[in-house]
Amino acid sequence: MNSSKLILSLIIMFVLLVGCNDGTTVHLSTKSNNPTPKDYLESDTDIFLLSGYVFSNAQDVDWVKELEYELGEQIGEITKQSEQASQFTNGTANKLPVGTKVFKTDTQAYIAIVEDEKILYVKMVEG
Repeated sequence: MNSSKLILSLIIMFVLLVGCNDGTTVHLSTKSNNPTPKDYLESDTDIFLLSGYVFSNAQDVDWVKELEYELGEQIGEITKQSEQASQFTNGTANKLPVGTKVFKTDTQAYIAIVEDEKILYVKMVEG
């Protein structure tokens, strides 16, 4: 008899707890997802992927053009070209030629050097 009372009590408590749920879901995650190559390739934006980040051409971005920077160390090199997001891996670009070296600066800009021309890029991060 005791076990049946315990089971009945648990069932009642479960029904009460479930009945108090208003059906809303609370998401406590603060994880943000940085942009992927797929986010840019549809608009034919000049990009490359290094260390899991997409870098986008910033030659026409006013605040980037106005930066004064010191060229820093090399952070990577373009090893592959592709127009398909599924084929993007570390070192892949859609416009930069294979062999292009990429350098960081002392600012938010990054520099790709193609035939002695410095091309400005910025790392695309959410937030």
